[in-house]
Amino acid sequence: MTKIKLCGLTRPGEIEMANILRPDYVGFVFAPQSRRALSAERATELRTLLSPGIRAVGVFVDERPEIVARLLEGGVIDIAQLHGGEDAAYLRRLRAYTGAPVWKAVRVRAREDVRRAEASGADLVLLDAGMGCGKAFDWDLAGAIHRPYLLAGGLSPENASEAVRRLRPYGVDVSSGIETDGRKDNHKMAAFVAAVREASRL
Repeated sequence: MTKIKLCGLTRPGEIEMANILRPDYVGFVFAPQSRRALSAERATELRTLLSPGIRAVGVFVDERPEIVARLLEGGVIDIAQLHGGEDAAYLRRLRAYTGAPVWKAVRVRAREDVRRAEASGADLVLLDAGMGCGKAFDWDLAGAIHRPYLLAGGLSPENASEAVRRLRPYGVDVSSGIETDGRKDNHKMAAFVAAVREASRL
């Protein structure tokens, strides 16, 4: 079954909906440049509302490793997702602080980007068109990767089924595609989850 991550949750009501839908992961964004950015305190409050079976992923852009590790070791998040220029040296520094899983997002524009994702030392890679851009990259490029990955960028309830059937990714990651006027939409959240699960069964 394709894993599902609902990213950029910022309000208690969105957590409540996630608890009903039971995605595998929810994402809390800690990158200050994002309109969905949370403080550690706010993320902690939301985490207390999250059902135990759903894992929390923290999204970071070039954050200091010790700050990422503090949120991981403090139980605010379970997984770190890195969206900046973090390299192999950064991964080594972060892993000196924590044994928690680390994901690395790779912006895909050409086949060499997919090769870079293939070679990443992260526990899981995420193929994206660019953080928070809400656009899809050329899915044909994903055919060159031979390791499990999360598919992100431009996903929505309308194309989620095609993405899963065509690419069979380890998981899918959505944020803007389940929003209306910049806020998470319960109906779109439910439709996205249903579309992914139905396609996964085919």
